[in-house]
Amino acid sequence: MNIADLRARLSEAGAGPAHIARFLRAWTHRRPLSAGRALPERYFPRLMLQRAPALLAELGQLLQPVSGHPADDGSRRLLLALRDGKTVETVLLPRQGVCVSTQIGCAVGCSFCMTGRDGLIRQLGSAEIVAQVVHARSLTPVRKVVFMGMGEPAHNLHAVLEAIDVLGQEAQIGHKQLVFSTVGDLRAFEALAQRRIKPALALSLHTTNHALRRILLPRAPDLSPEALVQAASEYAESSGYPVQVQWTLLEGINDSRDEVQGIVALLKGRRMMLNLIPFNEVQGSGFRRPSWEHAAELARSLNRRGVYTRLRRSAGQDVEGGCGQLRARRLTVPIMPAA
Repeated sequence: MNIADLRARLSEAGAGPAHIARFLRAWTHRRPLSAGRALPERYFPRLMLQRAPALLAELGQLLQPVSGHPADDGSRRLLLALRDGKTVETVLLPRQGVCVSTQIGCAVGCSFCMTGRDGLIRQLGSAEIVAQVVHARSLTPVRKVVFMGMGEPAHNLHAVLEAIDVLGQEAQIGHKQLVFSTVGDLRAFEALAQRRIKPALALSLHTTNHALRRILLPRAPDLSPEALVQAASEYAESSGYPVQVQWTLLEGINDSRDEVQGIVALLKGRRMMLNLIPFNEVQGSGFRRPSWEHAAELARSLNRRGVYTRLRRSAGQDVEGGCGQLRARRLTVPIMPAA
């Protein structure tokens, strides 16, 4: 289901824009339509009220929890089943965040990522994307949503933008707390810049060497690191907040002095911050994680040279919930009733 379809069905039931907004607010906050109103029939069209329970039930059936895998750091990887029997993974993050998926599988095929091993299986509808946040709110407060789970958001752009609109308006999540992560697509940068709700941007760069990037991200748009950083920088100026540059550290691949020099040349003086993310184990990839000491020295060196850099420990690594570890796992246990 897409949010546009849901809006159309509500409109057919006599709902105006304000009624639709209240309905979406009730759904995304897991509250009844009558919340705060003693007589909801005075505030909603009669036909809409008649159809609302069935619509809310349908939304509640978009996904069902299959299993939850708590990690030592307080995060939790969730395996969720969709109505067609496909599965998707969502990660509850520490500090009231949730990492949602936008596709089942991924077409980019990053060589260090598990998600794209089987290619793109299917797109998620915008309501399925929002439903991940709604489910997360049944388990914990949610104040931040990162589009960093399974899939490339730019490859499902229309659905992701619909989801962002609902999350930033009716779900009342701060716009800077919505993070759109992408390997880089000029069409996505242009579309995001024109939106009323402008999410924060995370650019998966991983190297300053164009030829190496073509190997690591074989089906990403063939854009040079310079072109990507320039486009992302323009979006940062448009949105008013910095771009997060994501860099998966691979031992002996992109952790050299030459890369440090390239990063300084590309990022220094721009409204950007670099997230160094030591590689999370992906079976059969052939890559290795550098030592924490080496990674920390890279971060210190970059900070000394004027590039704001954070060394990140991916949440949920011990339950395969970290960056690059999510995948469409098969159902192995019966589906539990929807919360």
